[in-house]
Amino acid sequence: MTEPDSGLSAEDAKLVALARGARGRVGAAEGAAVRDETGRTYSGATVALPSLALSALRLAVAQAAASGARGLEAVVVVRRGPDLDPADLDAVRDLGGQDVTVHVVGSDGTVLATLAS
Repeated sequence: MTEPDSGLSAEDAKLVALARGARGRVGAAEGAAVRDETGRTYSGATVALPSLALSALRLAVAQAAASGARGLEAVVVVRRGPDLDPADLDAVRDLGGQDVTVHVVGSDGTVLATLAS
């Protein structure tokens, strides 16, 4: 099966693959991946436990922060629709600052929206 041309850079396309993989492994509503200022990547899927709920993006940002990242270069979220919870963008901004590129991508790899934190 051929992937659609998303128009993303090769590095951002790798984030799409990581986010899709995280989502697919557990059948989650969302998957996300972030790249920090050194090029390291972190991914996560939606967590929906009775006592803990985290979006995929907040989990990926938390993993980056817990690993010592001091900034973010790029973010990808794989989900059904283009809209993100404002708290997700707040988490990106908290670690990455202003103007981090956030790509919202459908499960087929199509870019639904590109935002700046």
